[in-house]
Amino acid sequence: MKLIRFGKAGSEKPGIFDGSKTWDVSGFGEEYDQHFFGTDGPARLKKWLDEHLDSCPEVADDERLGTPLANPSKIICIGLNYALHAKESGLEIPTTPIIFSKATSAICGPFDDVVIPKGSEKTDWEVELAIVIGKKASYVSEEDAMNHVAGYVVHNDVSERAFQLEHGGQWVKGKSCDTFAPLGPWMVTADEIEDPNNLKLWLKLNGETMQDSTTADFVFNAQHLVSYLSQYMSLLPGDIISTGTPSGVGLGLNPPRYLKPGDVMELGIEGLGVARQKAVAYQ
Repeated sequence: MKLIRFGKAGSEKPGIFDGSKTWDVSGFGEEYDQHFFGTDGPARLKKWLDEHLDSCPEVADDERLGTPLANPSKIICIGLNYALHAKESGLEIPTTPIIFSKATSAICGPFDDVVIPKGSEKTDWEVELAIVIGKKASYVSEEDAMNHVAGYVVHNDVSERAFQLEHGGQWVKGKSCDTFAPLGPWMVTADEIEDPNNLKLWLKLNGETMQDSTTADFVFNAQHLVSYLSQYMSLLPGDIISTGTPSGVGLGLNPPRYLKPGDVMELGIEGLGVARQKAVAYQ
């Protein structure tokens, strides 16, 4: 099942995409939030749709899509999780996952503009597979980890490299500017993705392919990440784990190349849809 949320920013409604049409499922009476995911919401919704889909309104094609899940408690990101990306960054391949956080206030819709922040000269792109937690995970094993996953979503882990690497402190400053976490177009439930560790992902900038890889190149696979993180914190339903980006980011080019107003990023992951964001200047 492909979950979407649609409507004006801050007033989104829940819906589903069936592969050809989008349906308003507000009648189900729940948001796609911590309660929904923590109470087996996707299965309950699927059962409800068996009886009520015919009465669901169709969503117009020109409706804005928002982030496909509401109010996650946290976004945890993994750094340097592709060997070639570590190499292009001039860093060693990590022996344990590199963890950093991203503010949830950075979340925006999959087709919303990305705002180049005030004073930025090094805003960069990063296509990533994001895992959405479905059942609270605390001290879970790798063997059990995937039982705690609700689904997957495309994430553009937009990053301001000067804020991240030149301003001291932790990476979170370069990761958390408003609009730096476009998610979607859909959250695809786990039953539709046979192997999250073998998905093609790509990003184009103004039509030019910049990133083109597969999650088979993970340093640490999805089940390892869920298990590993759960040893240090409780992962709550609806939480997001962003699993890292492959090579081809602007920082790794020679010379480096960064976003400028008017640039258009198009990115996608096999089975999870395609997103598109235009970079605009801060005003």
